[in-house]
Amino acid sequence: MKNLVVVESPAKAKTIKSFLGKEYEVVASKGHIRDLPKSTFGIKIENGEFIPEYKIEKDHSELVKELKRLSKECNTIYIATDEDREGEAIGFHIAEAIGKDPKKLPRIVFHEITKKAILHSLENPRNIDIDKVNAQQTRRLLDRIVGYKLSPLLSSKIQRGLSAGRVQSSSLKIVVDREKEIRAFIAEEYHVINAIFNKQI
Repeated sequence: MKNLVVVESPAKAKTIKSFLGKEYEVVASKGHIRDLPKSTFGIKIENGEFIPEYKIEKDHSELVKELKRLSKECNTIYIATDEDREGEAIGFHIAEAIGKDPKKLPRIVFHEITKKAILHSLENPRNIDIDKVNAQQTRRLLDRIVGYKLSPLLSSKIQRGLSAGRVQSSSLKIVVDREKEIRAFIAEEYHVINAIFNKQI
């Protein structure tokens, strides 16, 4: 029975397949396979909790079917997406999309595309880092909450085409607050006196 390795890049998949041979199937996810829906808000807010409603991207639906098929035929499924927050989240979503527990799939990482590095990673798998997944998910939800709600408001009230984001909006607030402090500043005259005292004993 073969093993399945899921990477992000098709070019990486081809190279890694040449290293591993017939015992492995290597498939590229081509980035995120799930995301928040484009046409709706996509986040439920219940009891102070933010619950994302992820959807499989239309251009990834066939790939997900293929991954599900391969996952049933393969002995072990290795998540080999990039080693950053996005890569960790992509690996998490791959596991969820094919009906596997993300915490139970072996996660491999490598910093160079060489046979030695790939084989070493297969011998030293770890688990998906849920903290990184949550960090990415938080960023994604903030993007949606701020952008989806504020961008249309800015566009309708201030200027057509204006948008808001979690970084630019908070950065703008810092600049505005600082400008208010500058304008509210009232200059006061003050003097500095320097003195040397000779203590007589």
